[in-house]
Order: sequence, then C-alpha cells, then structure tokens
Amino acid sequence: MKTVALLLTFATTPWLVAAEESASEATPERIGHPFSWPFVGWEAMKPYGGTTKASRTELATETKPEFKAIYETGLDKKERDRRAILALAGDHRVSFDFIETASSADNYQPRPPYFSWATERAFVIEESADFISLQHVLVMEFVEEDGTVSDPFVMKHWRQDWKFQDRNLVEFQGDRNWAKRELPEQKGTWTQAVYQVDDSPRYETVGRWTHFGGLSIFRSQNFWRPLPRREFSVRDDYNVLGGVHEITVTPTGWLHSQLNQKLLVTDGRVQKRLATELGAVRYERITTPSLAKAEDYWTKTGDFWKAVRTTWNAVEASDAPFSLQKKVDGQSMFMSLFSLAESEDQKTAKVEAMAVIGSFLAE
Repeated sequence: MKTVALLLTFATTPWLVAAEESASEATPERIGHPFSWPFVGWEAMKPYGGTTKASRTELATETKPEFKAIYETGLDKKERDRRAILALAGDHRVSFDFIETASSADNYQPRPPYFSWATERAFVIEESADFISLQHVLVMEFVEEDGTVSDPFVMKHWRQDWKFQDRNLVEFQGDRNWAKRELPEQKGTWTQAVYQVDDSPRYETVGRWTHFGGLSIFRSQNFWRPLPRREFSVRDDYNVLGGVHEITVTPTGWLHSQLNQKLLVTDGRVQKRLATELGAVRYERITTPSLAKAEDYWTKTGDFWKAVRTTWNAVEASDAPFSLQKKVDGQSMFMSLFSLAESEDQKTAKVEAMAVIGSFLAE
C-alpha cells in the first residue's frame, strides 16, 4: 500500500519530495534562501517541496572516469560531445531548486521558492554514432517512524534522447498540443528530446556543446514545454514554461541550469509573460545508497517500455500535429502504462499499451 500511496503522491503533488534527516530539523535561522525576495517576509518565501524523510546519501569525491574521457587528446568535436552526453549517466542525488525573480503582471505576488531532492540512476538504453538515449529511474529509501529504512521505492522517471544534426523537432505548442518543425541544416548541433514518465513527449530543443577550460556545456535555443510537475497541479495562471537551459558536466556529476519564462499562451500566441524563474538542478554522483534496484526494474520491464517507445516513435514520425488528453475514463496515461508494465502477460500488455496510447491521442 505504501508504494501505491507514494506513486499517487508523485502523480498529484509538485514532486516526489524528500529531506535528509539532518535537513528535516532545519529552521529558518539555520537554513534559508539567500537569493529569495529580501523584502517579503520569511514565512511567505519559505521554500516548499521537502517533507518526506529519506535515508542519508554519501557523495562520490573522486573524478568520474567518464569526465576524464571527455578530455582525452586526439578526439574530434563530435566524439567529445558524445562522451559528454554519456557522462550524464550514473547514480545521483538530484536536487531541484527554483525561484521566481521578476514579474510583468500587475500586483503580482511572487511564489515561494521550490526545493526538493531525490536519488535516481540514469543509464544508456540505446546508443549509436548519432544517437544516445538515457533512461532515468527513481530509487528512494525512506526512514520509517520507528527509524528503520524502507525497501527501495522504484519508479520509472523521465528519458532524454540526443540526436546529432537532427533536422526535425517535435515542439510543444501549448494546451497539450505538439507539432513537428523542420530545422535548417546546422552542422555540429544536437537535439535533446525529453519524455514524460509514460514516454509521451514533453519537449525538444536544439543546441551545441562547447568544451573549453575543463568545462563541457550544452546551451539550448529557446523552447517551450508543459508546466513542470512541481506546479501543474497547483497553478492555473500560466500554461507554458518557455526559456533556455544549459547542461554543464562536472567531475562528479552535472548541473542543469534554467532561465524560464512563465507564459500565458492562447492559440499558440503569448498573451502574457507572467514571471521569470531561475532553476538549478544538480546531479551529484553518490556511492550510497545502492540504486541497483533500478536495473532490476529495467530487466523486468525494459521490453515493455521499448514497445511503448516504438509506438510513440510512430506518432512522432507523422507530419501531422497531435494532442493528448489529460485523462481517459478518469485514469491518467502513466498510471495505465505503469500497471501494464508489471503484467505477467507481456505479449498482451504490449498490445494493450498501443491501445492505451491511441485512446489518449485527441481526435
């Protein structure tokens, strides 16, 4: 029952939130958000998002081999890019830190900063000369009321696909609509496509990697995406998150920094820029706890999710725009697919998954 409850919490609240034991005892005097709005009272600007007590993590201190591999001599630019993308894999403590910094709306009350964290494994599920696919799987251990540590809670998370010199983008248009756009030839670029937990599209952007002075950084062009999970169930004053982002590979992890615009969009046109937001998502390599349960889950369900990806690839291959319904018969798509992924009859489950996806494609 606890696993089901946590899964539902993840689906309906801003995040699967966690706090280490030491952080759970923190007070405003001991821990704060120094970049918050300085003339708004602490209670109004107290960060939200971290409530559940999780087991402690130990961070890796040695430079990961994948980082050193980026800077081997004699590599061409494309191979250096590929190695930077491959260095995003691994076991990480991930922290999510977001704060609004400005607004153009009249009498706008800034929302409190958001902070949360989780532990997850990212691993390569497909790789070729021009393509790399990284799957993220959440693995969390929670501290019970009696002080014991729970069995790991495992959940399929997001996926990112990287394509070299890709000419096609599947872009979010707002209002649960996506459309394909053909790109002009841009040598040396990569597209990064991000997918939801049910492998439905979230956003896709294009950018370039640079490698200089010991830093490997991917800088995107401007793009749109749906509301983040931390806000889609609690905000209705905007409907598109636009902006740019950077991914910086570090010796022991990576940083996903974001400059976001909270937009109100109607019929594909921006009506209002509600607020500007800065985000820093840090992926820090860990040595404990073990996240090996992610591999166990993928061994059991990987073939099912490959069939799901194949179905979505066919949807995206069409030149026609498409829309997705939020729920069908009161059920979200990810809950339906997660249930099928655990089925003992995988042959039937794969067929049913295709029907589920089809039912969510709006006519």
